[in-house]
Order: sequence, then structure tokens, then C-alpha cells
Amino acid sequence: MHGHHQHDHTEHRDTQRIGFAFWLNACFTMIEFIGGWLTNSVAIMADAVHDLGDTLSLGLAWLLARLGHQPATHRYTYGFKRLSLLGAWINSIILVAGSVWILSEAIPRLIDPPMPHTEGMIGLAVLGIIVNGIAAYRLHGGHSMNEKVLNWHLIEDVMGWVAVLIVSIVLHFYRWPILDPLLSIGFTVFILINVARYLVQTLRLFLQGVPDDIEQQALTNALLDVEHVDEIHHLHLWSLDGEQHVLTAHLVLNVNADGSLLRELKSQVNAQLAPYNLSHTTIEFELPGEPCRDDSDALHTHSHNRPHVHQNIEPTE
Repeated sequence: MHGHHQHDHTEHRDTQRIGFAFWLNACFTMIEFIGGWLTNSVAIMADAVHDLGDTLSLGLAWLLARLGHQPATHRYTYGFKRLSLLGAWINSIILVAGSVWILSEAIPRLIDPPMPHTEGMIGLAVLGIIVNGIAAYRLHGGHSMNEKVLNWHLIEDVMGWVAVLIVSIVLHFYRWPILDPLLSIGFTVFILINVARYLVQTLRLFLQGVPDDIEQQALTNALLDVEHVDEIHHLHLWSLDGEQHVLTAHLVLNVNADGSLLRELKSQVNAQLAPYNLSHTTIEFELPGEPCRDDSDALHTHSHNRPHVHQNIEPTE
């Protein structure tokens, strides 16, 4: 049974959210460079360079997301959704590299931190919190891996500007410039840890690992609840972009089903899988005693039986 597709009427909302965040971030980056020059703040100039990297990442993600909505072709039969996943991976690498760069700049300042013009810093910090906060809020509603990684880009910027605001207010009354690099190191390490987690998850999806163990178990149980299904093997669950999943499975029946019964069983399968909003499913029925054409000496699988469910998912072929 092929071609079980879920049509999402809002599939282009991710590109709209990313596009909005790109233009907002690009405009603010230019303002930030000018403001950093006027305030003679090395910290703001450094953050402007970081925001420039974020803008380039957002632009790349926007492009890849738009390309990802192209229809499938005879060569790329699943379409181009995985381009969004590629964008998430590239953005994770950029953000990790940017965080390491920020640490390399902040740590030496612990020894001899510069004293910037605090009035200009306060104004730019407030503007930075508003602009990046709006962009992060727009991407917060996204579920794709690409949008999640980009959201961390913007959250990092918001936290960075909060740190700048706090430091600039304190420095306006007290000459404690060491607070600037200390706060920069703190929020950078926090963001680095979270982005590293997303990077590992993205790599797992690239390798076609199971996107959600709980959902995989629930899908297995749902298929075992279909009438006359005694066993499941070659069950593969993987993801196109971290949001749209693909499922394939062989269902072993305990009766020699005719056409009428097969149509009824397909209807039951559709009903069981409907709540999971899978992007594509391929389900094959095997009759009692029928050999599985995918079994060979080089490929061994454990079956999922009705009484006892044992999971052993192999890479998608």
C-alpha cells in the first residue's frame, strides 16, 4: 500500500517565519555595526559580527526551506524536505563555531576588559532585545529541526543583549567592566550546550535513525491491533526533516485474505495510522507461509509479534 500522504495547507509557514527573521536580523545587523562604531564598544562590534553570521545562516536556511517545498521528481522521489535538515546541520555548525569564537574573545577580556560608552550600549541593548525577541517569537511556533536551531540563534542574541543591558546599566554607575566578559561566557556556554544537543539530534536524523522512540512503539502497537495481523517485521521509521516522518512495514497475516478482506485491512491500517500524520507510508501484507522477499543471509530482523513486542529497527534500505 503506497502513497499515504498528509497534505499540510500551512507547509509554507516555515519559510515565511524564517524570511521575516532574516530581514529583521539583516536590518538590525547594519544598525548594530553603526552603533558599535559610534559607542566605541568592542563588545557590540563583536556581537555585530556574530549577528552577521546569524543573518547569513538565516538566509541559507530560508533558501533551503524554500527549495525544500519543491515537488518530488523522478530522481528525488521523496522531494526536497531534507534540505531543511541540511540547513539545520549547517546552522548548528555555524552557531557552535560562533560560540567558540565568542569565548575566545571574552576570556582574554577577563584580564583587561575595556570600558565602553554605556549610554549608547543601553539604547542598542534595548533595541536588540526587542528586535531579536520578535524574531525568536515568530520562529517559536515552528516544529521543523531547521526552525528549532534557528530559534536558538535568536535566543542566543536575546540573552546576549540582556547581558549587554545589565552590564551597561551597572557600568553606568560602577566601573566593573569585568562583568561584560563574565556574562558573555555564561550565556555562550548555555547556548553551546543546547545547540550541541540539537546537532546530535540532526546527525541522527541524517543517518535515518528513529526520530521518536515512543512514537515508534505506539505505531508498532497500532499496527498489531489491526485484525488478523500476527507479526510485524522490517518496520522502519525515519524522518525527512525532523517533522515529517516516513514509515514502512511488513504485516504478516494469519489468514489467506482475498481482495475484499485486504481492502478492509487497508482501511483499518489507515484508521490506525491517521492520528500520527505521517508524510508517507508503505505497508505490505504477507500471507501465512509466504516468504519475505527482503530476508537474506545478510539481513536479519526480529519480528514484532502480537503477544510480545520486541523492537529491533534496522537502517532503511
